[in-house]
Amino acid sequence: MFNIVLLEPEIAANTGNIGRTCVATGSKLHLIRPLGFRISEKEVKRAGLDYWNDLDPAVYDDYNDFLDRNPEAAGSCFFATTKAKNTYSNVSYKPGDYILFGRESGGIPKYILEANRERCVRIPMVHEKRSLNLSNSVGIILYEAFRQNGFEGLSQSGTM
Repeated sequence: MFNIVLLEPEIAANTGNIGRTCVATGSKLHLIRPLGFRISEKEVKRAGLDYWNDLDPAVYDDYNDFLDRNPEAAGSCFFATTKAKNTYSNVSYKPGDYILFGRESGGIPKYILEANRERCVRIPMVHEKRSLNLSNSVGIILYEAFRQNGFEGLSQSGTM
């Protein structure tokens, strides 16, 4: 299991999609306020489909509350940002790690990135583009973490 952390998410549909991905992978979703929506909004639930009922997100007042309630995150958290030198596939993930994503309009604040520079990761893309969609970014990095760990805990067989 991995931990997906959304710092101040703004778009309900993205969070719903990410919640669905967390349920499908057995990952824990952490939401750090302020949120740009109410968790009970139908847009969140619609994006998460019927998976949303199986999700038990942890919600925090702010980044410090998240750190206080998850002290192990200090040494096991990766920070997804377009500003990182490391690509997401060039680091080693282990079960229990946290992967933190910033808000859609501004990413992770500079003070957090600077304090965690060596644990920042990026998804490669062409230079003139600003960023990928948040829910796509979560999927890309989360599945790399699972791939590195042999997809432990996930079904790898189909019905065909």
